[in-house]
Amino acid sequence: MANGELKTGTTTIGIVYKDGVVMATEHRATMGNIIAHKDVQKLFKIDDNLGLTVAGLVGDAQVLVRYIKAEVELYKLKRGTQMSVKSAATLLSNIMRGGGGSYGFYYVGLILGGIDSQGGHVYSLDSAGGSIRDDYTSTGSGSPYAYGVLEDHYVKDMEEQEAIDLAIRGLNAAMRRDSASGDGYAVAVINKDGFRELTAEETLERAEAIGLRIGYVRQK
Repeated sequence: MANGELKTGTTTIGIVYKDGVVMATEHRATMGNIIAHKDVQKLFKIDDNLGLTVAGLVGDAQVLVRYIKAEVELYKLKRGTQMSVKSAATLLSNIMRGGGGSYGFYYVGLILGGIDSQGGHVYSLDSAGGSIRDDYTSTGSGSPYAYGVLEDHYVKDMEEQEAIDLAIRGLNAAMRRDSASGDGYAVAVINKDGFRELTAEETLERAEAIGLRIGYVRQK
């Protein structure tokens, strides 16, 4: 990769809990060894029941977000119902498999998560179009550190607050050891009530409540 390309570096997390999913990222973008931006959006609402996190080249990620948002909206207009999580993941993986992006493929790692009639689901998607469902997943340069926390603390059918706390713990571990991850948290919950992103104050309160040392937190 050329040093001049803007990359999200990144730690992203998706967790299935009892009543839905929690999705989380941080905000840093790098250009080689430079921290190019400290307030990059990596967590996107796709629909009331769907969310997407992005890692990789910023331009490729933004194009894919626009594609999947448009396709999901068209599906709703034609069918009169929301797209299932599995269908959205399959559609997005097919788009990526078809090629495009900066190098003839999309240089990204994505997590698509959400809730439908079958419950909560998260899928990790790679640049070759692979789509894998799991109870929890992480992508990006900080994912090895996040996985250490997730593997140790994840419990099936955990409560919402437990899942939020686990996502914050995973991000915190990555941000302390991965130089491409940092500058605050973005955390969202998707359940039967829809898509809700926590405020900066809420994430700070939760981090303090579970005893984490917090630096910069983005203000909204």
